[in-house]
Amino acid sequence: MVAFFPSAFKLQQWKRNRLLNQRKAYNVQNQNDNQFTEDEKLQANEPAEYEVPLLPLRSMLVFPYTLAPLVIEGEEHIRMIEQVTSGNRLIAAFPEVNGDLTLDGVAFDAAIKCVKIAERKVTGIGTLARIVKMLRFPDGTMRVLVRGLRRISLTEPVCYDHGVVKVIKVVEESGDDLESVAMSRNALKQFQEIISYSPNFPEELKIAILNVNDNIRLVDLIADTLNLSFPEKLSILTLPNIHERLQLLTILLNREVEVLHLGSEIQSQVHNAMSKSQRDFFLREQLKTIKEELGEEVRNPDIVALQERLDAKNLPEEVRLTVMKEMERLEAIPQASGEYNVAYSYLDWLLAVPWNEYSEDRIDVKEAASILDKDHYGLRDIKERILEFLAVLQLKHDKKAPIMCFVGPPGVGKTSLGQSIARAMRRKFVRMSLGGVKDEAEIRGHRRTYVGALPGRIIQGLKKAGTSNPVFMLDEIDKVGNDYRGDPASALLEVLDPEQNHAFNDHYLELDYDLSSVMFIATANILDTIPPALLDRMEVIRLPGYTAEEKKQIARRYLVPRQLKNNGIRQRQLLFGVEAIDEIINYYTREAGVRNLERTIGQVCRKIARKIVEGEIDGETRLRLGAADISQYLGARKFELDEIESRPEPGVATGMAWTSSGGTVLSVEATMMPGKGVLKLTGSLGDVMKESAETAFSFIRSRSPHYHIDPKWFETRDFHIHVPDGATPKDGPSAGITITTALMTLLTGRPMLPALSMTGEITLRGKVTPVGGIKEKVIAALRAGVKTVVLPKGNQKDVEELPDNVKKQLKFRFVDNVDEALKIILDQKAAKK
Repeated sequence: MVAFFPSAFKLQQWKRNRLLNQRKAYNVQNQNDNQFTEDEKLQANEPAEYEVPLLPLRSMLVFPYTLAPLVIEGEEHIRMIEQVTSGNRLIAAFPEVNGDLTLDGVAFDAAIKCVKIAERKVTGIGTLARIVKMLRFPDGTMRVLVRGLRRISLTEPVCYDHGVVKVIKVVEESGDDLESVAMSRNALKQFQEIISYSPNFPEELKIAILNVNDNIRLVDLIADTLNLSFPEKLSILTLPNIHERLQLLTILLNREVEVLHLGSEIQSQVHNAMSKSQRDFFLREQLKTIKEELGEEVRNPDIVALQERLDAKNLPEEVRLTVMKEMERLEAIPQASGEYNVAYSYLDWLLAVPWNEYSEDRIDVKEAASILDKDHYGLRDIKERILEFLAVLQLKHDKKAPIMCFVGPPGVGKTSLGQSIARAMRRKFVRMSLGGVKDEAEIRGHRRTYVGALPGRIIQGLKKAGTSNPVFMLDEIDKVGNDYRGDPASALLEVLDPEQNHAFNDHYLELDYDLSSVMFIATANILDTIPPALLDRMEVIRLPGYTAEEKKQIARRYLVPRQLKNNGIRQRQLLFGVEAIDEIINYYTREAGVRNLERTIGQVCRKIARKIVEGEIDGETRLRLGAADISQYLGARKFELDEIESRPEPGVATGMAWTSSGGTVLSVEATMMPGKGVLKLTGSLGDVMKESAETAFSFIRSRSPHYHIDPKWFETRDFHIHVPDGATPKDGPSAGITITTALMTLLTGRPMLPALSMTGEITLRGKVTPVGGIKEKVIAALRAGVKTVVLPKGNQKDVEELPDNVKKQLKFRFVDNVDEALKIILDQKAAKK
C-alpha cells in the first residue's frame, strides 16, 4: 500500500525538498546538455516489451523525468521493493483508481481505460520508475525515492504473475508541430507568471524548467510542480498524446493564474486597509508628540467636544459622574480600537438624552377646548374628559400627567386627538407604534455587551423630542405580542405605572430616567387582548363610532377640503353636495370611522382631476356633484341600508347588534315543525349567542302555562331558530330578548309591532339585563326606520349620552323583565292563533 509521508516524515522537510529540486534540476540540465545518465541510457536501449514488478499507487502518481518520495506499507510490497533494489531497481508504478474518483462530475474509471489486477483497479497507462534511495523506519514502514523514466502501458491481454506484470513502452509523438509549440510557449509564459507570485519557489528548479526544450518533458515537469488535484494530474499522465496534454495543461494554468490574481487582489486590499490603520495610528502618535513638544493641548478632539457638551448640560449628579468616569476611560482607549466606538456611542447617548430639559406648558383649558373643537367634530364626552385632565394639571402646577388609553374602532381619530392635545399644551408629540412588537428590548433597550446595542424606543423617542415632557403616544397597544425574547407588555408596566416610572431603567443607559412628566396616551381597538395588569394602570376613554350626521359634518368640514387640496383641485372647481356625501356614506362605505370615507372621496376627486386635465370638464366652471352623479365615478352601490319589515310576521323579531364598523339591525327567525322538542340553531352563531337562545327557550317552556301555551307542543314539535346573513359570524348575549320575542310571536301567533327594535340579555328568571354598544345600535336602528326602541333599564344612562337629534326622533321604552317587554313589543290587537 502506498500513501503520502506522515507528519513524522516532515522533519527537516526543507532540506529534502531542496535536495529533490536540485536532483530534478540536475536531471533536466543533463538532458539539455546531452549528457546521458544511466537511466537515460536504459531508455535509449530498452526493449519494446519487458516484465517488471507492479507497484499500485493510491492517491498519488509518478511523472516521467521527476523524483517522487513514496511510503511503502504492507509486508508484500516491502519484500518486493527489497528484491528490486538488489537487481535493476526498476518498478512499474500504476495509479490505483477508486469507484468514487471523479473528474468534472464523471466517474474516472468511465473516462479512461482501467484494468483490474489482483482485485485492484489501476489505470491502463503508468510510469516506469527506478528506485533511487530506500530507507526503513522503526514503525515497520519503508520510504523510497523513485525517479520516473517513461510512460508504459499494460499488454493486452494483461499478464500478471506473482507481482510481476508485462508492460510495453508508450511511443510518444515529437510534439514539434506548430500548434503544440505555440501551446507549450503559452504554458511556459503562464508558468512564469505563476512562479512570480511564489517568492519561495526554488531557483534551481525554476531555471531547469525554463531551459527544457522537449515539450513532453515540459508538460510533465510543470504538472508535477503545480498544486493540482489528483484527478487532474492523473488526466495529464494518462492522456494518449502531447497535444491533448498541452490543451488540458493550458486550461489548468489559466485557472491557477486567475486564482493567484484574485488572491493577490484580496491580499492587497487587506494590506492597504491595515497599512492605512497603522499609518493613522503613527500619525496620531507623532502629532501628539509634536503638540507635547510645542506645549499645546494634546487631548483627543472627541473628548474635547464631549466635554463642551457636558459643560452646557444640566445633568443629574449621578449622570454627570457617570459621564466623567466614562470620558476618563475613553481617553485611555486607542482610537483605532473597536472598544473606542462602543464607549463613544454610550457617551454620545448619555449627553443626547434630555435629562432635565422641559418644554414650557400652556395649560389653558379654554384654548385647549378651542383647538380640540377646531381639529375634531363631535366627540363631546371625550373632549370633556380630556379637558378635565388638563384642568387638574393647571391647578396642580406640576408636570406629572395622567396616563390615558383611547379605545375605539379604526378611523375615529384616536391618534389625531393625541396630536391636538400636544398642540394645545405646546408640547412635543412622539408616536411609537407597538403593533407586532415582540421583543422586550424594544422597550427597555439592549445591554451594551451586544454588538450594535441601542437604547429602547422610549429613550429614543425622548431624544427625538428633545424634552422630558412630550406627549408620547403608544399606538396599537392591544397588538403587542410576546415570544422567547420576552414580553413587551410586562416591560410597559414600569413605563405606565405612575408609582414606578420616575425611575425607569433602560438596559443600555443603566441609569434611572424620570418618565413621570411624560404624558403617555395609548390607543387600542379592543381591550380584550390587553393584559389586565397593564389595563389597570391606564384611564380608559372610549371613542364610539360616528353617526351618519357626524360623518357628514366631518366630510364637509375636513375630508373634502383636504382631498381637494391633495388632488390639486381648487375650491371653485368642485362642490360636493350634501346629498352626494350622504350617498357615499350610506351606500359606498360601511365603517365606524371615516378613514374609508376619506379614501372614497379622494377616489372621486382623482377621477374628476383626470377629466379636467383631459378637457372633458371645464376647469373654469364649478362642478356640483349630486347623489345621482356618484355612481358615475364610483360604480354601482356597494352596500344597502338596513331596513326593517313594515308588517312583521309571527316568528320574526327585529333586534340590534354592534359590529366593528358600527351598529346594525338584526332579524331573528323562528319556526316549528312536528318532532320531539329539539331546538336547532343556525346562522354562524357563537357559543354565547347559542346559550342565549337556549336560555330563552328554557324560559318560555318553564312559563308556558303563564303565557297560555300548550306544554305538549314542546314534546311533539321541533323548533328552529335562524339568524340571517349566515356567512357572518355572530356572538354575544344581547340578542336574548330578540330570540325570546321571535319564539313568543311564533307560539302565540301575535306579531311584534312595526318600526320597533330591541336589545338586551335575559336570564332564566326572565330578567332583562343591560348590554353595551347602545349608541351604535340606536343610530343603526334610526337609520333603518325604527321609531321605538326597547332597552333594559340598566341602559337608561347610556341613552342620556346620545346626540340630541337622535333622541328627538326615537321613542325609548325601558323594561326590567320579559313580561314588561312582551306587553310593549307584541301587537296586543292581533288575534291570538
